[in-house]
Amino acid sequence: MQTLFYNGPILTMESPIPAAALLEEDGVIKAVGDLETTAALAAPGARRADLQGRALLPAFIDAHSHLAAAANSFLQVSLAGAADFDELARRIKQYIRENGLAPGEWVRAGGYDHNGLSERRHPTAALLDAAAPENPVVIQHISGHMGVFNTAALKFLHTPCREDAVPGGYIQLENGRLTGYMEENAYLQSLDKIPLPEDAAFLKAFEKAQKWYLSHGITFAQEGMFHSKLTPLYRQLLAHGLLQLDIIGYAGFDAAQGVKKAFESLPPGSRFKLGGYKMFLDGSPQGRTAWLREPYLGSDKRGYATLDNETVFHQVCQAAREGTQLLAHCNGDAACEQYLSAVEKAARQGLNVQAIRPVMIHAQLLGLDQLGRVKKAGIIPSFFVAHVYHWGDVHLKNLGAERAGAISPAAAALEKNIPFTFHQDTPVIAPDMLETVWCAANRRTKAGRVLGPAQRIPVYQALRAVTANAAYQYFEEDTRGTLRPGKKADFVILSQNPLAVPPEEVRGIKVLATIKNGAPLYVSG
Repeated sequence: MQTLFYNGPILTMESPIPAAALLEEDGVIKAVGDLETTAALAAPGARRADLQGRALLPAFIDAHSHLAAAANSFLQVSLAGAADFDELARRIKQYIRENGLAPGEWVRAGGYDHNGLSERRHPTAALLDAAAPENPVVIQHISGHMGVFNTAALKFLHTPCREDAVPGGYIQLENGRLTGYMEENAYLQSLDKIPLPEDAAFLKAFEKAQKWYLSHGITFAQEGMFHSKLTPLYRQLLAHGLLQLDIIGYAGFDAAQGVKKAFESLPPGSRFKLGGYKMFLDGSPQGRTAWLREPYLGSDKRGYATLDNETVFHQVCQAAREGTQLLAHCNGDAACEQYLSAVEKAARQGLNVQAIRPVMIHAQLLGLDQLGRVKKAGIIPSFFVAHVYHWGDVHLKNLGAERAGAISPAAAALEKNIPFTFHQDTPVIAPDMLETVWCAANRRTKAGRVLGPAQRIPVYQALRAVTANAAYQYFEEDTRGTLRPGKKADFVILSQNPLAVPPEEVRGIKVLATIKNGAPLYVSG
């Protein structure tokens, strides 16, 4: 079956000049070009899809997120936008009441941001105890790097009463007693011990998460930390043919071998594959746990590392020897330096680290002085550029104007011809690619301040970061990311051509349809 798309700008992302027509056949692009030549290749019975002036682009590619966590967010109490502790408690009480939770059932909540609470601090176990006296409760900070447990949850977890009990993490105590608040490894390891929701509920939530991504034009998504406990879930998804997106997973070094074994014999076309390893090197800048070379403004604290130098170097070497891609979470410039130094050291010892296309996830405070070395090392920065809008005003308070203005230095990377990508780290924020493109082109904070005007980039280059460059990050440049004969017929149709409107208006463009392998999986309204 063939479909001829015409009468609208077709952005191939190989050139900013639109094509006039595209011919798709059986899920593969057959031709792209002018209407007369392209239409002449169509069979007599080909379907004709009139774009009516709307724009057709390659489908967007998610360079980093956590799809299962996005699904889990549909099973949580939403604390997003809560104004104060009282509102947090009310939402938790309402959730327990409306869902009929029995005593002892877990209450999971997410999305609170202490920066937006009137108290300007994290909640405590005591607050959660009052809201849910008969249930274990965990609430997750919007960054995903910290959270709070109530007393019942702390008992379930057998939480040690020591701040430094977990290397690379922090357990808060006051007057020698647990407050319920934890950071980084201490929090993440505790979270991993909590039982997952029931399979049926999780599968339903996973379907919602896929639709969420599709509604934003995404057909290829990432499972940014594939825990071993996700294996049964994904085996069910595959067995029942429930994957609509193409999904790539990255496992921690401790779980990788078991995960590899579980998925070593996947049939062709299964829509899931393992992409490599993932490691965390620091935390969150808005949570002041990102590891910096210079202290946070008005403080002597610089955040901290979650892994020591020897471990990071060993893991870089292991990935390079195996020819397996490695993703490293680095927000602060000190974490970027740790990763960069390990890659450079491995290369000096004769390992071809460039061949695995190592990725620096977030790279928000990657220093301008480090960019030349990043290019030489072959590291791909994946910038969380939407932070400029969502937390730019917080970064100004935490870092000052100069450092905050250099967050996600996309223009400097572009000038050095470093391939970079953009992501949303969903569920931290929605998988909204057009908002991210808008952020990269305008760099406005919620308060309306332009943060780092020198790091603004053209809309075309921002779109390349979520299409062609993202395909390159995944070694998928021969199959997706641009519109060229022989590549997958994965498209997004937009209400307007993002190259033909002022950069300020890009965020208002709507995703009208998302097409995968030639078939529409999402149609607006």
